[in-house]
Amino acid sequence: MSIIQTGKLNLSSENPVEKKGGQTHTFTRVDFPTPFPSGSDVIVQVTVQTFNGPETPGLRLHDVSETGFSIRMNELFGAGVTGDGTHVRETVGWTAYTV
Repeated sequence: MSIIQTGKLNLSSENPVEKKGGQTHTFTRVDFPTPFPSGSDVIVQVTVQTFNGPETPGLRLHDVSETGFSIRMNELFGAGVTGDGTHVRETVGWTAYTV
């Protein structure tokens, strides 16, 4: 039986692009309204739902667990994209479920 939870948050980035894996001090922690059962395999999907800034915001997830996840807006950078990492506030929707 799958369990599904949803939510949204307002997120911005006031920091430069994170270019090195594991640097998560600029991430925001999101706690689920109700923790999933211990040992659950939790999947989180996120989507930017607004278009407030001209550059393309990317989203990074870290530390997904039964109790929540960490998220950071990381403006796209590289391959011809010149974002500096900072980005205005956007609404981000999330869905978390078990498999």
